[in-house]
Amino acid sequence: MKTDKNLSGNSFAGRTIDWDDSDSSVVMVDQTLLPAEYKIIRCKTISEICEAILNLRIRGAPALGVCGAFGVALSAARSSADTVEGLIKDMTVAGETIKKTRPTAINLSRGVDRVLLISEEEGYDPKQMRSIALLEAKKMAEEDVELNKKIGKNGAKLLKDGDVVLTHCNAGKMACVDWGTALGVIRSAVADGKKITVVACETRPLNQGSRITAWELFNDKIPVHLITDSAAGFFMATGTINKVIVGADRITQSSVFNKIGTYSLSVLAKEHNIPFYVAAPVSTIDAENFDEAVPIEMRSEDEIRYIGKAKELNAPLGVSIKNPAFDLTPMENISALITENGVFYPPILMDEIILG
Repeated sequence: MKTDKNLSGNSFAGRTIDWDDSDSSVVMVDQTLLPAEYKIIRCKTISEICEAILNLRIRGAPALGVCGAFGVALSAARSSADTVEGLIKDMTVAGETIKKTRPTAINLSRGVDRVLLISEEEGYDPKQMRSIALLEAKKMAEEDVELNKKIGKNGAKLLKDGDVVLTHCNAGKMACVDWGTALGVIRSAVADGKKITVVACETRPLNQGSRITAWELFNDKIPVHLITDSAAGFFMATGTINKVIVGADRITQSSVFNKIGTYSLSVLAKEHNIPFYVAAPVSTIDAENFDEAVPIEMRSEDEIRYIGKAKELNAPLGVSIKNPAFDLTPMENISALITENGVFYPPILMDEIILG
């Protein structure tokens, strides 16, 4: 993995993830460096793609879906196979390796499967398959931007001028190719001329709210106040917050899987009669699986035990630490689900949303 100094800088420009035709590589923002540094990295191998996903250089369900798609296209481009069977094998092995990196968000596996399927169905020789794989991955990236704009337009109608909106983790541009889901709704409302103030939770365990969401909004000149996760109830009880909007990593018939702490916020919002909205693309919906079948990713103990790159000790050595990345919010706690197909209110029926 290489840093592309020509694309580095402090400005907030370009897409979160993209393909560079000049050397057949995947380029992405290294989100682990934010907010201190905005840097583009370049992945030329599947191992580099997997490292980037595992270490959260790239993260967010929609962005991971596109990353999975580009990863398969990258494996095709780099494969030395000269037969259809050989290329399919190389692409499949790469795809399965990518899928295992982060199991909770369904978009990653769907991005992989989509490119594999169309390459196998429509490719007649290795050259054509490589072309099809890349075109499909690029198509996914374009679709992501278009879908996020639709989500934003649909959700902006739920926000009023003067609203103070709480969000959790990062469901903005950095979680997608561009624009964002939950933050995309806020961006769209602001673009409509509404004055919106955002309250962002720092979001443990990886502080993606403080490091990334606050950074995105600050750069967009959208008023934002950063709070600790444990302060959310205080600001709801005092009437500071009048809406909550979050993203999602997977949505089943009965629950929304999102960054750890989302469930607690939904309970607090329900107690204080504050609308709790979820903004996500239809591709995040997993209508076939029950909650028990969805694995909850457990992160390293060291993400809690130490603080920052200096590794300042934050907890006693040897103490047991549980560090789940996601939790489940039941549908009964959700006021509406915002997708590119519209806004859906309880009772939320997945088939109705998928069919649009």
